[in-house]
Amino acid sequence: MPGHSRLVKLISTFFYVGYLPLMPGTFGSFAGLVVYFFIKNNPLFYFLFTLVLLIIGLWASKEAERVFRKKDPKYVVIDEVVGMLITLFLVPFDLRLILIGFFLFRLFDTLKPFPVSSFQHTKGAIGVMGDDVVAALLANLVLQLLVRFAVFKIS
Repeated sequence: MPGHSRLVKLISTFFYVGYLPLMPGTFGSFAGLVVYFFIKNNPLFYFLFTLVLLIIGLWASKEAERVFRKKDPKYVVIDEVVGMLITLFLVPFDLRLILIGFFLFRLFDTLKPFPVSSFQHTKGAIGVMGDDVVAALLANLVLQLLVRFAVFKIS
């Protein structure tokens, strides 16, 4: 199964971004921003791409636990990529909002407030991906509220 392991590592580490030192989750989130800039102008494609990446991420993260022989391996960053895409979904393009979204997602993913924390002890793919998806939904909610009630003008 060497080919299978290579494919799992390629996808789960998002083209090996997860192997970058010190803060793989932050690098994974940054990789999600790079993807965002390529797909941001087509909401339907953005939604479908994110959904497909989530499904692939669920498979890859489950397999990665077997390949790396560890629960929620730090190298797995497909969850952060998907998380960033969910964070910025349907948020108007504004560099301030993108930066705020990035920091909110990293904050919620790191601190794991409720309900994010409820996925921390879940086994398998849901445990790996679930906390990031919920952190991203919270970050998106905050961004949507900022857009509607912001004191700064959205360009």
